[in-house]
Amino acid sequence: MKKLYILLILTAILMASVISCKQQAENKALIITGQSGHDWKVSSEAVKQILDQTGLFSTKILVSPAQGEDMSGFNPKFSKYNLVVLDYEGDAWPEQTDKAFMDYLTNGGGIVVFNSKSDPGQAISESITSSKRYTFEIRTRNTDHPVTKGLPVRWMQPEDVIVQGLVPSGSEVLVLATAFSDTTHGGSGKPEPVMVAMNEGKGRIFATMIGLPGGEEDQALHSVGSIVTLQRGAEWAATGAVTQEVPSDFPTAAAPVLRPDFKAITTAEAFRMIADYDIQKSTRYYTFIQNQLSRAAGDEQKLLALEKEMVKVLKNEAATAEAKKLMLRELSWMGSANCIQAIKDLADVDGLKDEVAYALERLGQ
Repeated sequence: MKKLYILLILTAILMASVISCKQQAENKALIITGQSGHDWKVSSEAVKQILDQTGLFSTKILVSPAQGEDMSGFNPKFSKYNLVVLDYEGDAWPEQTDKAFMDYLTNGGGIVVFNSKSDPGQAISESITSSKRYTFEIRTRNTDHPVTKGLPVRWMQPEDVIVQGLVPSGSEVLVLATAFSDTTHGGSGKPEPVMVAMNEGKGRIFATMIGLPGGEEDQALHSVGSIVTLQRGAEWAATGAVTQEVPSDFPTAAAPVLRPDFKAITTAEAFRMIADYDIQKSTRYYTFIQNQLSRAAGDEQKLLALEKEMVKVLKNEAATAEAKKLMLRELSWMGSANCIQAIKDLADVDGLKDEVAYALERLGQ
């Protein structure tokens, strides 16, 4: 009995250890910052949050000495990390640090270059300029690369700047996306690369020039387009593959989409928030629900689960009439017998009579 008791304890400890290991992020990431032409304190914290939220990364920020200070002791242990993010434009690194960094890359390390227009210690070329801050369209140029596979060919980026004059070089360089820099906003009048991927030895580099902090409410940094492409680019750089699905709130050519707290919408949150829907306010949560319905097409169990949530909105006395109209509109084409009574219960509600009649007619009632 005593041996059995000890065995059970050891088994429990082992199981707990396994669960704990599974909960830890698979990849360690190091963000190097401290000198930059933009607000690196804002950007580095944002990049950390964005990467950590994937569940794929455990991220640390390393701040370099300030510009002009002694860099001789700056010697990050690159080999400890699966990914190094350069949010850095500034003084040259010590020679041994440069060598360690290149060894890390060529031996299989992953690098993300975030809005950096030059290598450490290199002056920014006079030919590299920036447009004024405005909302522009991004075009996905390579739809086969793991980072951009599944993204819309055209999508909007809000209140950002376009870096002009960057010329990606090297036989292994792929321009993944460009943006046309409009002359009316101080632009070059031609497409400029905004996302680039390349291989170097066994390593991989993903460079993004979107999501620059600044402007009204840091919209560029909070853009779903810049968030998701950074997450996907980081995973590819670290592992050579991308397992993350393109989220349903990824922007299109119609309009940009923001995540004020960098977090993706969940189904539970969308239905909780849709109850307060006002036609004059954001359609963010309704768009999410529509995309969930589209993705669930042909999957009866997923559609039934979404229908159940929509019925809850119909029964919610605190839900706005506009919210219920939206649910009636969607249920009219995909609802089952499970929603009929909830719809009928609204037949005498002022402002909903027409929508109820229409939904019931389409459902054959």
